[in-house]
Amino acid sequence: MRGPVRWVLWDVKDTLLKVRRSVGEQYCSEAERAGLKLPAAQLETAFRQAYRQQSRLFPNYGRAQGMNSQVWWAGLVRDTFAQCAVDDPALLDRLANNLYHNFCGPENWEVFPDSNSTLKFCTALGLKQGVVSNFDKRLEGILRGCGLLTHFSFLLTSEEAGVAKPDPAIFTQALVRCGVPASSVVHVGDHYMNDYLTSRSLGIRGYLLDRQVCHGHLDVPPQHRLHSLDELPARLKQDAD
Repeated sequence: MRGPVRWVLWDVKDTLLKVRRSVGEQYCSEAERAGLKLPAAQLETAFRQAYRQQSRLFPNYGRAQGMNSQVWWAGLVRDTFAQCAVDDPALLDRLANNLYHNFCGPENWEVFPDSNSTLKFCTALGLKQGVVSNFDKRLEGILRGCGLLTHFSFLLTSEEAGVAKPDPAIFTQALVRCGVPASSVVHVGDHYMNDYLTSRSLGIRGYLLDRQVCHGHLDVPPQHRLHSLDELPARLKQDAD
């Protein structure tokens, strides 16, 4: 028989919060402040292409190549605007610096309506909570600004861990911090491979958050699927029974 749940681990982006506007829209606004007229759709397409290339060449913020996340994002922003025929090096550097800092605080992030109440419920149950996220060092400031930081006993980002989901090593590091068996830990996230399959492969009680009710991945049983975080308390109670 499995022991009681002692910890809840959380993914962050698209689980607890989301970007307030699309990347294309936010890059477009920054370009306008610099006197550039670039369509948001063009910037969105360029960003996605640059992101794929940057992630392929320098995975997990280029940690293995000696980079840090700010250098990584600066390269991505420069590549995005370069695709849109912006070639002034000083301007590219300014855009990169401004956009990096724009995403440091809560202004460009929106907390889902069910996040805070669910986090509070877990705390009221006496559960400890942590974060396991493919994110960079800005995460602590973002969560503080969004009013969520106090819920967590630790934050483990992929930049800090040196590995990113779906590498199970990031969850192994998190389990060491929890100090309890994997069967006493729940993980909630929106990504089938990164969050659900990887956590379950280690014996963690993974739940897949499916806010859009896509009903994809038919191998995920209904009892492992959440359409809202409001459903988690009942699942935790079922797990305890």
